[in-house]
Amino acid sequence: MKKSLAIAAAFIATIGLNFAFAEEAMQMGNHHHDMSTMDMRTSLGLSAQMKQHQLSNMRDHVEAIKSIVGFIAEKKFEDASQVAHAKLGLTPEMKSMCNMFENDNFKKLGFAFHKSGDDLGDALKTKDVNASLRALNKTMEYCVTCHATFRQ
Repeated sequence: MKKSLAIAAAFIATIGLNFAFAEEAMQMGNHHHDMSTMDMRTSLGLSAQMKQHQLSNMRDHVEAIKSIVGFIAEKKFEDASQVAHAKLGLTPEMKSMCNMFENDNFKKLGFAFHKSGDDLGDALKTKDVNASLRALNKTMEYCVTCHATFRQ
C-alpha cells in the first residue's frame, strides 16, 4: 500500500509541476510556434506582476498536494486535512483573490477548486484512504480543467 501511494505521489507531483511550469516555459520560448502547437486556451490577460503572483499560488497548490499525498502515505490524516483546508480550501483570502478575476468562468472554476479543497479536507478527516484519494482526484480534476482551459 505504501509503495503504491509513493508511486501515486510521485506521479501526481510530476503532473502538477508540469502544469505549474508550462506557462512559464512557454513564455521563455521553449516550444515551437506552429499551427499544431498554438495555445488555444483563453487568456486571462494578467499583468506581469499578477502572472508571477498566480504562478506562485499554483506552485503552492502543487506543494500542498504533494504534502497531502505524503501525509496520507504516513496515515497522518489530520495533518493532511489541515493542509487541504489551509492551502487549497476556500479561505477568505482565496475567496477575495478569486473575486479579483474578471473572467466569470475562471472565477467559477476557482471557487469550485477551492470548495473541493475543503471537501478533500473533510474526506481526510474520515481517515478513509479510498474516500480521501477520490476527493484528491476531484480536486486535481479542477487543476487539469483549469490548465486546459485558461492561460495567463
